Amino acid sequence: MRACHNGKQLYLHAVQKTGNCLTDYSKLAEYTLAMTQLDALKQFTTVVADTGDFKQLAQFKPQDATTNPSLILKAVQKPDYAPLLSATVARFKGRAMDEVMDRLLVRFGCEILSIVPGRVSTEVDARLSFDAAATYSRGERIIELYQAEGVNIDRVLIKVAATWEGIQAAQKLEQRGIHTNLTLLFSFCQAVACGQAKVQLISPFVGRIYDWYKKSAGASWVEADNAGANDPGVKSVREIYNHYKHFGIATEVMGASFRNLGQITALAGCDLLTISPELLAQLAGSDAPLVRALDATAAKALDLPAVNFDEAGFRYALNQDAMATEKLAEGIRAFAADAVKLEQLMLAAA
Repeated sequence: MRACHNGKQLYLHAVQKTGNCLTDYSKLAEYTLAMTQLDALKQFTTVVADTGDFKQLAQFKPQDATTNPSLILKAVQKPDYAPLLSATVARFKGRAMDEVMDRLLVRFGCEILSIVPGRVSTEVDARLSFDAAATYSRGERIIELYQAEGVNIDRVLIKVAATWEGIQAAQKLEQRGIHTNLTLLFSFCQAVACGQAKVQLISPFVGRIYDWYKKSAGASWVEADNAGANDPGVKSVREIYNHYKHFGIATEVMGASFRNLGQITALAGCDLLTISPELLAQLAGSDAPLVRALDATAAKALDLPAVNFDEAGFRYALNQDAMATEKLAEGIRAFAADAVKLEQLMLAAA
């Protein structure tokens, strides 16, 4: 029997999975050995699907789902979703492009919420990443569109780039009761500022940090030395998680942007992990042992310094982190470019 699960968790999980009360505990042990990594991960961490392809969601039973312009762009180019784009454009013909864009994102979000029991993250246009007032207004409108569809405000997270301006807009949205997900987060200073702003959730990007360090190292990169707990993206999330739990910061940590299963399993115990359907399928197809890697109780016992940032300190700390500076700028450019491509598809469908 795997040491990572206690008896009660196993029993309840087995009953839920089979629909039967198990009185033969030897069979429970057999069931435990057959548990997939995805099932095991769900014992420690809220599993979130990272996709705009909502027809893939049901098989993995995630609690929440996240989207972004790139994922929506990818989805609407598939035959299954092209009619959804056409119908949205036709229904709101003559409206401003930014409004039609938000209505399309909300349409996808509503479809996702009909499948997942929890929350969906919907992203503010990345082209507003350095405009706090516009980001705030756009977040308000997205929530209003969801509410018009009968969706409870607590089931939506407004996704905002973790620039200084984005964090200030998110703080203002949170004060209004609109919950936020701060994305494109690559550095400790971004996480600290988000905690200070009392945002609901952050999405530190594991895979993109890994990509940067691997590319920077070039021929000197040794994969085995930078895998699992030693992966630079994993280490970044672990530092953030430990800081939050040590100081009692309520902001949820959701690891994102994974390249392989090792990055995921090395963060088992993180509050949430948002995972692509491809990697969810790999987890569901594996029964390799999985143990908790992050633990809030252990984090509280660490000797960590208190850290705070004002605007000048934040900007300087971010500037000093070449990886975070480059990946944040790159991410904003990529999301903005995909928003433009999505607009072009919408114009073509008009």
